[in-house]
Amino acid sequence: MTPRAPDYLPHLVEESVEILYISARHFKNAMILFSGGKDSITLSHIAHKAFYPAPPPFKLLQVDTGHNFPEALEYRDWFVQHFGYTLEVADVQKAIDQGLVTEPEGPDKNRNRIQSVVLLDYIRTHQVDALLGGGRRDEDRARAKERIFSHRDVSGAWHPEHQRTELGTLAHLSIVKGEHFRIFPLSNWTELDIWYYIREHNLPVPSLYFARPREVVYRNGAWLQISPYITIRPDEIPTTRTIRFRTLGDITITGGIESNASTLEDIIRELESTQTSERGHRHDDRQTAYSMEVRKREGYF
Repeated sequence: MTPRAPDYLPHLVEESVEILYISARHFKNAMILFSGGKDSITLSHIAHKAFYPAPPPFKLLQVDTGHNFPEALEYRDWFVQHFGYTLEVADVQKAIDQGLVTEPEGPDKNRNRIQSVVLLDYIRTHQVDALLGGGRRDEDRARAKERIFSHRDVSGAWHPEHQRTELGTLAHLSIVKGEHFRIFPLSNWTELDIWYYIREHNLPVPSLYFARPREVVYRNGAWLQISPYITIRPDEIPTTRTIRFRTLGDITITGGIESNASTLEDIIRELESTQTSERGHRHDDRQTAYSMEVRKREGYF
């Protein structure tokens, strides 16, 4: 039986559109943070539809760590061209070469944490006053307690104990020079809601979301895809498993799950019986119980 989309989905879309309109009206240089993942795809598609036939008043910004899945980069380029967006890139490798950040070391090295420095540098250099992203409250406890309109101070830090009062989409949005907002129009959506929207609009997504045989190693409770950026430990044996990814990030930290879900309908049916969060297989979130909150305080999205 084909799972039916919830009746409340149009209301979620309407709320997201209202947030986009508020953002476009209030901020002078707002951008959408785009990774090529399902959430940023959904947000950018809603923005495209909300302002059509005029182009959306937001550029797309990707923080390119240099350790991306090739499929995600290919999809990004297709999406930008297909929907008429302008893409800006904050380049982590360039920042390393210029000495702005230092490449981490060790067998578990990844560039996830240093990308916050690169993002904040881009925000300051280009005077970005708002960044819109696809973060949702059901992903993580830190995101669950963050406002839709989330204030950042001049250092780019988030202070959860000093969040501004917010009633629905009514929020205090004034800032001084150097401050900015992170805005989350999909805050009240769930992972399933995202997939229902993608199915309803027949949106292509990166092939990484669909199960297929991949060469992987098992590390920290998840299957990591073999790549030039991963150092195989002596006790790890590469194997081939039928894997798909529920969330997309750096190839070095994004763990896959064993699955046979090879279509949108398969994914939706699988998620309807799943009890674990999609971020449960992200190595960066497994470092401490408060990893996401610690990184958000430092400027992470």
